[in-house]
Parts: sequence; structure tokens; C-alpha cells
Amino acid sequence: MRPDTPAENVDHTAEAARLERTAGLYPEDAEALLLRAAAHLELSGDRPAATALYDRLLSASDGLENPALIRALKASNLWEYDHEAEARAIIDGIRLTAPRDPAPWVIVAESLESHDELEAAEETFTEAARLLLTDGQEPPASTHPLLYGRHRVRRMRGLPHDAWDTLADTLHTAPVPLDELHDPKRVWSLGSDNPAELAAEISRLRAELGAYREALSRPFPVAVLHWPAPELAELLSAYPPLSSEYPSHETHLATIESSLRELSSSGTGNLGIVTGTVPSYEAFAASEGSSPDDTTLLPQYATTLAARGRAVAWPPQRGAECWCGAGEVYGECHGA
Repeated sequence: MRPDTPAENVDHTAEAARLERTAGLYPEDAEALLLRAAAHLELSGDRPAATALYDRLLSASDGLENPALIRALKASNLWEYDHEAEARAIIDGIRLTAPRDPAPWVIVAESLESHDELEAAEETFTEAARLLLTDGQEPPASTHPLLYGRHRVRRMRGLPHDAWDTLADTLHTAPVPLDELHDPKRVWSLGSDNPAELAAEISRLRAELGAYREALSRPFPVAVLHWPAPELAELLSAYPPLSSEYPSHETHLATIESSLRELSSSGTGNLGIVTGTVPSYEAFAASEGSSPDDTTLLPQYATTLAARGRAVAWPPQRGAECWCGAGEVYGECHGA
């Protein structure tokens, strides 16, 4: 449940340094960029440096978007290099403050789970579910990892299914059912000393996760640029030559969806949408020493926004609002 967790075939130290430099250039995006940098440092093995980044964020004078998430990530990281007491204190503090965002709950519960504290992990998942899930309403996509994690831990503990486990089964749409995915024998086989068992399980995991791993091999998504209607009107008023790219706002939205579907059908994963603003685009053009009416700048601008962590994943989760901003469910809007 880490934000933009990097893939394995990346030079993590170099990518962390790049993200830190980018954060310096774009302070408004620093929180998201430094969290990604810390994730790379963890994967590089430099956990103390990752902790230093978390502390840097937590000590910032500007307001943080999600301080509970940062504390949860710090606790998880600390526990991995023998700072258990400090990690536990942070976890207790997070549970006490009861954040309304599912991500910190998932991270601390998974940290407990990874250290074989299954009962405490289940309690944490359940506590979060009681706080964040509303009876009679479909859980938002952001809460699905809570239900999946709770299902996994309960399966490991040999507990019978309850209503939330059944709900998790319903929400899970991948080819492999949760009961099989969370089968204790399957999980334990990854720690087996039997080479045949390990080889068989690794083959299964590769088959299930191959496409996902390929998608994550890029440090940021392949992103398509989206202009909200007021921004597009301002853009075309200021730079009429761009009208050839954007005949109308409706055409612009339809082109975004069709382009993403075409990329997806060709096998491209890790797709996203970035939203442009005229001042940001003008600043980008100035930094490139070019004019904003140069159409070749548009894809470069989109790539830069994606590199700054501004991309929203496409397609949206089931039941989520459409990316276009109309306020309708994606499946009844551009996803229809």
C-alpha cells in the first residue's frame, strides 16, 4: 500500500536522488515526491536515509497533506532495521488518532503482519474497517486493501469467513480468488526449504503478476494530458495555434479516453492522466525556452507532470468518479 512503490529493475539510489532534486524544483509537489524517494531508498537498503526523509517531511513548517501516512511509513521502515520500540510507539499513536485515510491503517497492519503479529494485524484491519466502512454502501476503492488485508490475516489464522470476508471476495475481481491467493499453505511455501515447492510457487506468482511487474518497471506512468474546460478555454484564447490540437472540449475528452484505450489494448500498462493549468504550462514553456503555442511541448509537459507525481491512474477503480471531472461514475461516463 505504499505510494507509487518502485519496481525492482530501477537504480533506486539514483531515482531517489532524482526525485529529491525534482522536489526542490517543485515545492508544491514535495510531499509526494519525497515519499517516492523514501520508498526507493528503502528498496536500495538505505533505511536510515529513508527515515531521514520521513523526518524531514514531518518537521516541515508547511502543512502536510497526509501526516499519518508519513508516520506509518516511517514506523514500517524503522521496524525493518531493528528500531522496533520506536516503530511500535508510532503505530500505537496512529491507532489512537484514528485517521480517516485507509492507507496508514493498511501500512501499520501489514507491518504487524510481516512480523508475525497476526492477531494485532487483524485487530488493526478490523478497527479501520469499523471506522471507515458504512453499512449499506459499496466501499470506496481506497478501502479495498483494508478488506483484502483483513481477509488474508484471518485466512492465515484459520478463522471462518464473516460478512466482511464475503464482501472482500465480492470486490476482488482478479482471476485468482482470495481464498486461493491467501491460502496459508501457499503463503508458507514461499518460506519452504523444499526447492520444488519454491519453484512451483514462484512460477505461479510470475504468471499472476507478470503484467503488473512490467507496468511498474517505469518510474512514472505513461500519461495523457487533460485540460478542464475553463483551462482549455483560457489556453486557446491565449494561444490560438493550439486550436488545431483541441477543436473542442468534448473532442478533447473523447480523444483522451480513446488514446488510453488504444494504449491499453496494445499492452501498455501503468497508464495515467495529468491535468494541466495554463500558468503551469506557461512556466514549463519558459523553462524550455520555447513558446506555449508550440504543439510539440504538450506531450513533454504531460511527461513532466507525470514525473512530478501528478498522474492519476487510468482506468479509475470500479465505482469511482470519471477522470473528466463531471462528477459521474466512470462506468456511466467516459467508461461506458
